[in-house]
Amino acid sequence: MIIVQQRFTSLLFSLVLGAMAGSAAAQSQSGAADDRYPTKPVRMIVPNPAGGGVDIIARLVGNKLSQQLGQSIVVENRPGAGGTIGLGVLAQSPADGYTLGMGVTATLAIAPSLYRRLPYDPLKDFEPITLIATLPLILVVHPSLPVKSVRDLVRLAKSRPGQIDYSSGGNGTPPHLAAELFKTQAGVKFTHVPYKGGPPAVNAAVSGEISLMFANALPALPHIKAGRLRALAVTSSKRASAFPEIPTIAEAGVSRYDAVQWYGVIAPAAVPRVIIDRLNREIREVIKITEVRAPLLAEGAEFSDTTPQQFRQFIAAEMAKWGNVVQASGARID
Repeated sequence: MIIVQQRFTSLLFSLVLGAMAGSAAAQSQSGAADDRYPTKPVRMIVPNPAGGGVDIIARLVGNKLSQQLGQSIVVENRPGAGGTIGLGVLAQSPADGYTLGMGVTATLAIAPSLYRRLPYDPLKDFEPITLIATLPLILVVHPSLPVKSVRDLVRLAKSRPGQIDYSSGGNGTPPHLAAELFKTQAGVKFTHVPYKGGPPAVNAAVSGEISLMFANALPALPHIKAGRLRALAVTSSKRASAFPEIPTIAEAGVSRYDAVQWYGVIAPAAVPRVIIDRLNREIREVIKITEVRAPLLAEGAEFSDTTPQQFRQFIAAEMAKWGNVVQASGARID
């Protein structure tokens, strides 16, 4: 009996040792695989059409990142439903580091409050990698509007409540909500005229069909330089280095105003930390490269240098901020 018990104890001990060794080997193999990452091309999901701002940034970063990683970065455009379809695809992708995506203001900060049904949770379904850059909008008016400054605009708007209209590329877009934030903080009333996309909204402002808009810098700057639009202020908390002559809305009279568009890289939840940290380091190096920075600097970009945790905290803060703006605006998409 004692001999049988001893044999059983010895066998059990051997099984435990074997299991521990197998687990250690598996962990070692997993660690080695992570260290070798990437061993094949990496897919970058852009939830917006080709040729747009998000797509351009993804390709600028992806081109240099592929050189540093030694593997191709294949940009895949998956537009639709304000970018939420593409991020839904990203959320369901394997958590192996071979599918990344672009996360921006509209899809991560605005969409959770704007859409009744969303195919992802911005904080639970993704691993933030790093914030790349923030870009301001420019508050512009048609030259026929008798204002030369933000203070002039506020005075005029208060004397004509609801009579001044503004354009945007659609309900729930950053330009729309930037205007709504301005209305709330300045205590004025404008009338929103949504268009089907940014270019028609800019054209409406240039033609005088509407009086003002919060415009993306790239399409607005040529019209500002030609005198077809008058720039009153930028929406960032500090002046843009590309056009320092334009004041901020905050310094022009609406204190604490800050509304920027931002762009970052994210991955599906549960991607191994060693891969996330590697990508964070590499992308932060990429955005120091002149060829990547120059096109964005021309639009007034401010580049970021964030850890994954800092980016996560930033997303959470932006969700709270824009959630309040969406609620105040009454915008909702089923």
